Amino acid sequence: MTARRVALYARVSTAGQDLEPQLLRLREVAARAGWTVAHEYVEKASGARSSRPELDRMMDDARRRRVDLIAAVDVSRLGRSLSGLATLFEELRQIGCDLYLDREAVDTQTPAGRALLGMASVFSAFERDMTVERTLAGLAVARARGKRLGRPPTGDGTVAAIQSLRSRGVGQNAIARELRVGKSVVQRICNEMEREAANGQH
Repeated sequence: MTARRVALYARVSTAGQDLEPQLLRLREVAARAGWTVAHEYVEKASGARSSRPELDRMMDDARRRRVDLIAAVDVSRLGRSLSGLATLFEELRQIGCDLYLDREAVDTQTPAGRALLGMASVFSAFERDMTVERTLAGLAVARARGKRLGRPPTGDGTVAAIQSLRSRGVGQNAIARELRVGKSVVQRICNEMEREAANGQH
C-alpha cells in the first residue's frame, strides 16, 4: 500500500514564537502513522488575518492532488473564525483531502472524524444567523432612539478642499492627513471627480 502524502501546517502568531515544537510533534505523528511528509508549510501570522500565503499554498497543493492529507497540531492553527474553518473543511471534503488535528484527535479518515468536521458547518450557519439577528436588532434599537443611520454627509468646504488639492496632484493619503478626514472620504470624492472628468470627455 502506498504511503499517504501528508502536508504539515504549523503557525505562530508572532515572529518571536518558535514553530519547531509544532513541527516536531507533527513529524512524530506522521512517522507513527507511516505517512510520507510531502511538505512543511510554516506561517508567522495571526489566525484572524485573512492573508496567509502558506495556508493558501498548501490548499493549492491539495487542490492539485499533491497531498492526500493535511495535519496540524490543533484547529486554531488553521483559523479562528468558525465560518472560515467550515469553508476550509468543506473544500477539503470536496477535493478529497483528509485532515488530521492532533490535539482534538480529529481524523477525517475515520467516520467519527468526518462526523465531527460536519458539525462545524452546522455551528457556522448558526453563528451567521446569530450575527445577522444581532445586527438587525441593533439597527432597530438605533432607529427607535431616533439615531440617524448611514454615512454622515461631507461638508461642501471639505469637498472643495479635497477637489482643490487633488487637482494640484496631491496624493489621497496626503490629502486625508492634511484635512484630517478619513481616507475613504477622500477616495470617494476623488473617484467622483474622475467619473465626472471621464463623462465630460464623451
